[in-house]
Amino acid sequence: MSHAVIASSVGAALMAVAVMFVRLKAAKRPASARKIILPPFFMSTGALMYLYPPFRLTGMEILEAVVVGMFFSIFLIKTSTFEIKDNGIYLKRSKAFVFILIGLLIIRIVLKTILSSEIDVTQLSGMFFLLAFSMIVPWRVAMYRNYQKLYRELHSGRKA
Repeated sequence: MSHAVIASSVGAALMAVAVMFVRLKAAKRPASARKIILPPFFMSTGALMYLYPPFRLTGMEILEAVVVGMFFSIFLIKTSTFEIKDNGIYLKRSKAFVFILIGLLIIRIVLKTILSSEIDVTQLSGMFFLLAFSMIVPWRVAMYRNYQKLYRELHSGRKA
């Protein structure tokens, strides 16, 4: 296994830990549309890597990354629910979310280890970025829709 694969796997593990802490912290404060929508926009700057030719993907690699990312997003969508509490909308804590995130991390590391012998590390990085982006966008869209539904309930006077 190359140093680049090891370094990117360690980086992914650190990011997963950071996401868990952010998620726990987020559950303590009311959610907002901005907090839901902005992360994919911030992440999208990573797509600049595709300007450098070694990171560019084939059509099949793009399709594979997007399909796998969208499939993984289902698990995040299912474990991200909101509730109305103290006249605000809060993200419910889910013990399953942590386990799913760890599971996705393990799957990612295993796939990266296996695929690194077949696919160039730069293309593999491009694929895993696209996979992550394809996972986060549907998840955040679903969160936003659920948030908007509760927002309308909260501000129309109906109880959730």
